[in-house]
Amino acid sequence: MRYIFHISLLFLFSILYSSRCIENIEVNLWGQCYSINETFKLNVSGSGLTGSIPVEIGQLTNLYSIDLSNNRLSGEIPAEIGNLHKLDFLYLQDNELSGEIPAEIGNLKDLDRLFLSSNQLSGNIPKSIKNLQNLKYLYLFKNNLSGTIPSEIGELINLFKLDLSSNFFSGEIPLTIGNLVNLNSLRLFDNNLDGDIPLTLYNLNKIEFLFLHNNNFKNINTIDLEKIPSLIKVKITD
Repeated sequence: MRYIFHISLLFLFSILYSSRCIENIEVNLWGQCYSINETFKLNVSGSGLTGSIPVEIGQLTNLYSIDLSNNRLSGEIPAEIGNLHKLDFLYLQDNELSGEIPAEIGNLKDLDRLFLSSNQLSGNIPKSIKNLQNLKYLYLFKNNLSGTIPSEIGELINLFKLDLSSNFFSGEIPLTIGNLVNLNSLRLFDNNLDGDIPLTLYNLNKIEFLFLHNNNFKNINTIDLEKIPSLIKVKITD
């Protein structure tokens, strides 16, 4: 009995010790210690994580990739995520995140992919999005985002895929959408967009997929899709 008790104490001690991180050298995320200087990639996708994203994640300043997708994370995206200036990939899709997209996201100037889809995010797209000049994939679909699509989005000239579908965006598609000359796919369906579809869409000579249906556009019947010969699949009416 004494032997079993001794083993149990050792096991308990090992658990407690393993969760204690070295101050200023490691940070504790979900019970695991991560080196501040030597953690370059954080992948805990589909791990059953719950609760909020710890603000301490902003201390891992050498990260180039974060994948927290397919969990049950809730609460807001911490503003401290903006400290991760070396980040190329940010995957937070398929969670239960809420609140607004933090303006600090605009600090991630090396970002290539931003996946925030299938959450409960609300509010506007921050104007600081214009700083993400290297962004190629912007997926914000299936959220509760609202307001107008900011004209600043037209400054993301390296965008390859843009998906803002299944939100509550209103107003007109900004004319600056025509600046996205590298765009392959534009999905804005299932929103409350209105006004005229901008003729600057004709500038998108690399676009292959265009989905604008389930909105309230006025000039659908006058859009000449033959002026966008690169299109493979398109749906602009309900």
